[in-house]
Order: sequence, then C-alpha cells, then structure tokens
Amino acid sequence: MATACPASMVSRSRCAAVLLAAAVGASCTRSPGSDTGPIRLVDLFKPEAVSGTPAAATQNISRTEWRFDGPAPVPAPAEFPATRGFEASATVQAFGIRDGRLAGRSTTDAPLIRVSRTRDLDSRDQFHALEIRIRASAGSNLKVGLRGPGPVNLGEEENRMRGPLGTFGTPIVAGPEARTYTLTSPVSTPMSRARHIVILPTDAAGATFEIESVRVITRAEHLASMPSGVGWQGLNEIYRESLVTRSPETMKFDVALPERPWLDLAVGTVDDRPATFRVAVTPAGSNRGDTVLLDYTVTMPYRWERRPIDLSEFGGRNVQLAFSIVADAEGIPGFWGTPVIRTRTATAEGVPQGVIVIQGDTLRPDHLGLYGHKRDTAPFLARLASEGTVFQNAYAQAGWTKVSTPSILTSLYASTHGVAKLDDRLPAGATTIAEVYRAAGYATLSLSSVMFTGQFTNLHQGFEELHESSSVAEPGPYSSKTAREYVDRAVEWIDGHRDEPFFIYLHVFDPHSPYEPRRPYDTLWANPSKRDEHIRRRDSLRKTIATPFLAGRGMATREEMIKAGVDPAAYIAYDKDWYDSSIRGMDTEVARLIERLRAAGLHEKTAVVFLSDHGEEFHEHGRMWHGQSVYGEMVRVPLIVHWPGQVAARRVDEAVQLIDVMPTLLDMSRLAHPEGLQGQSLLPLLQPSANGARGAISDADTGWRRRPAIMEKRAEGPPEFPGAMESTAIIDGQWKLIHNTIRPPDRAEFELFDATRDPLDQTNVADEHPDVVKRLAKALEGFRGMATAARLKPDSEATGNMTPEQLQRLRSLGYIK
Repeated sequence: MATACPASMVSRSRCAAVLLAAAVGASCTRSPGSDTGPIRLVDLFKPEAVSGTPAAATQNISRTEWRFDGPAPVPAPAEFPATRGFEASATVQAFGIRDGRLAGRSTTDAPLIRVSRTRDLDSRDQFHALEIRIRASAGSNLKVGLRGPGPVNLGEEENRMRGPLGTFGTPIVAGPEARTYTLTSPVSTPMSRARHIVILPTDAAGATFEIESVRVITRAEHLASMPSGVGWQGLNEIYRESLVTRSPETMKFDVALPERPWLDLAVGTVDDRPATFRVAVTPAGSNRGDTVLLDYTVTMPYRWERRPIDLSEFGGRNVQLAFSIVADAEGIPGFWGTPVIRTRTATAEGVPQGVIVIQGDTLRPDHLGLYGHKRDTAPFLARLASEGTVFQNAYAQAGWTKVSTPSILTSLYASTHGVAKLDDRLPAGATTIAEVYRAAGYATLSLSSVMFTGQFTNLHQGFEELHESSSVAEPGPYSSKTAREYVDRAVEWIDGHRDEPFFIYLHVFDPHSPYEPRRPYDTLWANPSKRDEHIRRRDSLRKTIATPFLAGRGMATREEMIKAGVDPAAYIAYDKDWYDSSIRGMDTEVARLIERLRAAGLHEKTAVVFLSDHGEEFHEHGRMWHGQSVYGEMVRVPLIVHWPGQVAARRVDEAVQLIDVMPTLLDMSRLAHPEGLQGQSLLPLLQPSANGARGAISDADTGWRRRPAIMEKRAEGPPEFPGAMESTAIIDGQWKLIHNTIRPPDRAEFELFDATRDPLDQTNVADEHPDVVKRLAKALEGFRGMATAARLKPDSEATGNMTPEQLQRLRSLGYIK
C-alpha cells in the first residue's frame, strides 16, 4: 500500500480496502505554494503520461530455451547430449526424449533433473522466472532450485529440494494435458548464480512426466515485455519506488509546486549502452519554452546515481515536468528512482523530524553492560540508555527474525499477521509503520541485513528505498557484520534528506552468527592463539550434528558436543567471546550514526529506538541458534527509547512488547494509528512517574494500562529444527507460563517460571502452582481467540474485488505476487 489508514476507519478490512484503493489511484490536489507534503510521481502516474513508445522493445535480448521437438542444438550440449544437456537423478527411471518431449517416471517424491546454462555466464542480468510446459500424471507441486558455479550432486539435492530453503515452486494440475507454468523467483538472483537449474517436476512417487519446453526469463526480458510506468526496481540489490521508461519515450506530469521545492531523484539502467536522462520543466503560461534541469548520461549499468534537482526557481507555480531517455538505440530502459518533489520545511514543535528504528539482530540484553553484563560490550548504548528510557523487561513476539520483524513493523501478533513459515509473505492488507510515515510525508528508507526483513517477506511496504542484504553481504566469516557499511549509507542518505522529515529502519546483523568479528574486535575478548583450534573443533562437530542446516554452522547440541569429544563449556565460551566482540563492533557504528546526526544538527530532532528482534541460545536449554523456543534467552530483548529533551532518563521494570514500538512512535509524531494495532503506546512510560526514576508504575499516575506480554512459536518454522514444536508464552506480573501445544514426548504441556527470579526459564514450577497455571492458561486461550479472529486475509481473498489495473499497480510495487 501507499498511504496510511485514516483515523476514522472503523474496521481493519475497510482500512485494507481504502489502502488498496489509495495505492492504485492517488492524485495530486494541492494548490500552488502549499506546503502540504511531498508530491510522489509514482502516485501521479497514468499511462497516457508516456509518449514516443518504441515499436520493438525486445530487440537485442537473447532467449535461453530448451525444446525437445526439433533438431538438436548446434553445437550439441557437452554434457548428456542424448537428453539435450538434461541430467536425471537416480529417483527418475526411463529418462529420455520421446515424441518430442523429455520424459521420465518418478520413484520417490523427489525426482530431480538438472540442466546447466552454457552461455552469457558473466551476465549481470538477473534471473526472473522459469517457464516450463509440462504434463504430470500425479502430484501437487512443481519446484525449482537455482545453483551457482561448481558441481551439483543431485543425490545431495533431494532433501534440499523437499524443503523451502533455496527453492521456489507452484501447484500443478495433474492429468493427461500439458500445461504451462511460470515460476517467479521470490528473491533476486544474478544470472551468475543461476548456472545450474534443478527441477522437481512432481512431488509424487510413481508419476510419469513429460516436459515440452523449459525457458529462462531474465529480468531484461521481463522488463521489455512490460509497459512503461510504475515499478519496484533494483540496481545492485538497492530497490526504489520507480518510474520506468525506454528510449525515446517522454513522460510528462502537470504539478503544482510548493514553495522551496526540490526533486529527489536517482537514475540508472540495466543496459550496457549509454543512456542520457533528461528532465525539463515548463511553467504554465510561460513563453520561454522548456528549461532543461538535468542532462545526465549513464554508462555504468546496475548502479543508482543520485541526481537531486533544485526546483526553487519555480516554487509556488504550476509547471509541467518532462522526463525522457535519449540513446542511440530504441528500447533502452531507464529507471527514475524515488521521483519525489519535496519541500524544505520544518516539522511542528514537539514532533521529531527524524525517526530511526535500529534493530540489532540476535542480541540478548544480558550481554549488554547496561543490563548487567560483566563486559563493557556496548559503552555507547549505555550512554544512550542513560539519556533515555530503558525497558528492563521487553519481549519479542517470536524467537526468529522472519516472524518477529513483521510484528515490530505492523504492531500485530504473529497469529494475526500470519507470517510463520520461511516463505510466507506479509499480506498486502497489513499497514506497516513505514506506510504511515510515507503517507504523512516522511522520506522512508529501509536497510535490511537479511532477506527476511526485505521484499521476500513483503516488508518493503511503505519504503521508498530498500537496501537488501545481498547489496552488502560478503562471503566468509564476516558475512553478518553489516553495521559499518549500513551506517555509511544511512549517513549519506540522511545528509540528502536533512531538510525534511524522515523515517529509517536500520537493521544491523553484527551479533548474528558467524560470530567472529572483524579487526580490531576479533581479539578484544577471544584469545587469538585459540582461534584455529576452535575452528578445528567446529569442523569436527559438523560430522555429528544431526540437522544439516545447523551442521553447516557448527551449532551443536550439548549431547552432540559430548559425542564428538568437544568440551561444551569451552566451545560455547569462545563463541560468546566472539559474540560479545561483535556487539562491541556494532556499538561503535551506532555511536558513529548518532555522532553524524549531532554534526548535522539533527540529534535533538531525531527519536531513536534501539531494539533486537530476538536473542540467542547458548545451551541454556541444550541447543544453540534461535527460533526453537519461547524461553527467556530467545524472547527477552533490549529496548531503548532516546529523544533528547523529550524522553525521560529512566528505567522501567514493566513488561512491554515490541508490538508497542509502532504506536509509541506514531504518538510521538502525532500521527493517527491505523485501525487494528495490537500494541499500546509506551508514551506514558517515557515520562518521569510519581514514583521517581525507577519503580512500580501506577496506572493512575501515567495512564499506562498494564497487560500481559505474549510470545509465540509456530510449528511451521523455522525449518532447520527436527520435530515440530508449537508453543505460546504469557508473562503476567511475576509469572511466565508456556503452553506447549505441539511437543515431543519428553516435554511437559505446561511450564511455569518465576519471570523475575528465573529470566532464563531454568526451573519449571508448574506442579507447585496449579492455580497460576490454570489462570494463565485461560488467559492464553482468550489471546488465541482474539489473535486468530483478527488474522489478516491472504492477498488472494483481500484483492478479489479489485480491477486488473489495480492488481497490476500492486504487483508493480511488489506488494502482491
């Protein structure tokens, strides 16, 4: 969606309908000289704005297609020439070309075939989709996996192709007829990492299949097939709300400019040929003709180049803006990224100009000095906390990023927003905090450190610009250390938006595994002489770890370590040394961000929230990693709110939730809440209470409504742990109850812990307090009823009454698939 829900809305379903309508039909009604907010050209676009469309936009685009009903390609494929380069696994019998089709019969639910691309291997283009025409006699699903350079062992691929990691698919209709299926990749994959294509033609054993053709659709080919207009476009994995045109097209907008306007703009292309981006303005009633404001040639593809344009000369006037692509050839695509006319204006007194949410992934509060850790892992966060409000008992709504982050950005419990499995997407009917800020005129930026917090989960909704994790990720031991690069980018972006309100979601990954930090933090607490021995032990553990996903990361259970002859305490201690050191590296970068805000004069104008999405287990319950439970080490997180002169310096012992962050920030910014938020504003707790700087909070004193905190772990995910577990936890005052609704035989249905004295849930006292168990179990039952009754409709239901044009608009922004 593209706008916030008005406060007058009385139901979430009605709110979703209004939001969808706004996303597809926004118009500009401002009068000249008004300062009512930015003018987003993606919201104004209409197809008739484009003229000069070339006749053949698909020229010079090569196709990669395999067919089996004609002569063999020349030259014949080097591998498996009898099957045109296709290889079958041992689970496929009678494999070969018959009657112009590639045919076979499955012996298990994972029959696999593979083909390797042999040309354009160094292309910087991206894989968009695989189109396959196939008949299968039985089965429900067709799946595809993309693999990079190097050998592919189909035997080893069988378990991987059964799961969601590294695959994407579509339901199929089994029967006698061949059908064409288009499988669109849910993540951006460069063609260089799509060297091999693994296909699971059916998921039924004993099924026959016949493939008529297989075609790879690249992003360039897909773009060429689309009309010019609005798109969610990425260059080098940095995505922007964009307008797309092709040479020699011109796109025109009639707009009423505010006072002191400027055009926020970035340009780029995916074509190797040079393209000139030209912007001209013509004032209404002027006789002097066009004034060219930008005449800029791009020769480097796959790179955004910021070209802001000063429009102050035309402030307060009605003008026509013309955008054109000039090139030697027709059909060269050009991206006009975040084309927004903004005005340099001050925000209202008592309202933050900037709002920044910093999410330190996988960060336990008990590893921060400000929460009592013996090491000074985060001296700057301690200073920030001393100037703001620290919540001693803040709880995430889930124990892994995929589920927890949607709760943070929508203020909805997991059972309501519906994201549970790795490949789930937030429904387009949800309203994110970024959408509310975007609708209020704020510039919005997301810096995402893992695919779960980007467009893979549909969490780009409301952001004008998104940096995906693949734009910063580097292979090797430092792949999780994103704070340094992302602070650089955030600072540069803030400098370009320092004169208007802005909202930033900054997701840094540094505490996440691999734990080993960069220099100079690598030797801060970890003994460098023991590094090689630790790595040797990790490699030896891989052979004894039952779960392949965890084996690759050396994340062994206590029992697995003992079986491998590795001392669990020593191994965990060294990982904790690295973990703490990575936190210190992150802390330094957060300090640098605030330092730059201060230098820009924005420190006292910016509200900053620092939090984590979940914690990490270091054998407190026998495992490593996260996502497997709702125990304290997994769901208790740090939460700091800082805004100089506006937020009290205090510590709060009340149990609060991360779903409370969104309504808190909206209240700070004096923005209406979308209907249906399940968190409550923490604003009453950010002021000094009658009880002093710390102590019990009185409802009468503050207006705060005390209520339980809820955490959930669904059975569907994450996929890396064997054995389905489903748990819901409630914290109410002194007590924490966990209800394990799906559990292994050795796990009790109810576990009760003293939340104040036993924050890591080590001693189950359920048998000693049956009355407490009964009371809290009843409360959990009520929660489940409320959360599931409010569950968002999937996109297939919520968009059922929309026109094709409206659906295309949402698809163009990537909000629905």
